[in-house]
Amino acid sequence: MVQTTAAQKTAPAPARQGWAALRRRDTITRLSVITALLAFTLFGLPQLLSLYYTDAMTQVAAYAIVALGLGMLVGRVGLYSLGQVAVLAIGAWAAARLLFATGQPFPVVLVEAGLITMLLGTLIGLPALRLRGLYFALITLMLSGAITVVLATVNFPNGGGGFTGYNGGSLHIPAIRRPSIAGTDVAYYRYAVVVAIIMFVLVYAHIKTRPGRAWAAIRQSEPAALAAGINITFYKIWAFALASFITGVAGGVLAGADRFLYSIDFHPQDSIALLAVVLMGGVYSMYGAVIAALLNSLLPAALQDWGVSQDWLTILFGIGVVQVLTTAPAGIVDQFPRDMKRLGGLLWRLVRRPAPGAPAASAPPGAPGAPGASRGGKA
Repeated sequence: MVQTTAAQKTAPAPARQGWAALRRRDTITRLSVITALLAFTLFGLPQLLSLYYTDAMTQVAAYAIVALGLGMLVGRVGLYSLGQVAVLAIGAWAAARLLFATGQPFPVVLVEAGLITMLLGTLIGLPALRLRGLYFALITLMLSGAITVVLATVNFPNGGGGFTGYNGGSLHIPAIRRPSIAGTDVAYYRYAVVVAIIMFVLVYAHIKTRPGRAWAAIRQSEPAALAAGINITFYKIWAFALASFITGVAGGVLAGADRFLYSIDFHPQDSIALLAVVLMGGVYSMYGAVIAALLNSLLPAALQDWGVSQDWLTILFGIGVVQVLTTAPAGIVDQFPRDMKRLGGLLWRLVRRPAPGAPAASAPPGAPGAPGASRGGKA
């Protein structure tokens, strides 16, 4: 998006009109590209993928929501959370329990799971909101470990009775139900993508309004934000609650995708890998969440399909984080276009360079160095 500078604001009226037209053209182009990509993702991509990769892309849609929430905390507020996988597990548990215990429509269950996760995640993370940086990350990691232990003891619902909904003696465990309009894998993939789009729009609305401006001020300098009259604690809670809500919704989407949930699927160390891919994707752009989800879900599925050990992921993510911290703080979403632009410029110069032995292109008449041109530039 074209930003308005001070020079543009003080420019004459025709110049301002030109900049306004340029911004409108840029906005229309951007919206057209996004619409085309979404249409291809919803209708074209499933026709090209096998069911294995369709399931992987459903995981990508769910983890794009999780990465969006974590990227918002890191890039907009400056809170490095290492407990988002535990928050995801809470959302998946709540959604599974409601889907087994009630006959409510699937969208209603997703909203309820998001609200439950928002309440629990905010209450659990409330003591840590006074901290920043490494201290906040360590506290959230320890809380993530504690939640994982609780879930391992309680277990995920499998159609049983009682509060937990777990029946350890059941031989035939029913699958978690899906929405009636998305019973097949391909239909549920489209359903997950639509839910992800709604969550992205929700976060975008926050970023472009007053909460987003307050978060940007807090991230730049908490003392300056406090001096400007911003309630730092309130807006931090707001950010954490929003991230918990959309992560809870992602947990509900994940529950419908997996159909069977187990506590071993949610490891505390997965939060570290999630933070790594979010940093690699880019925490200052919402597009970085999509790249992070592709790295987190599609890349492991591809390596498994190719027979490559999953241990390589640890090495790749480690190298990626070091590279981001040293040369590309804005992530792949910012670095890749700039690298492609440099590469295109280099290839263009190579193509334009004359071949060895070929006569150099003559300069146009009157140009410096042209025949008959004087030192003053006149013939």
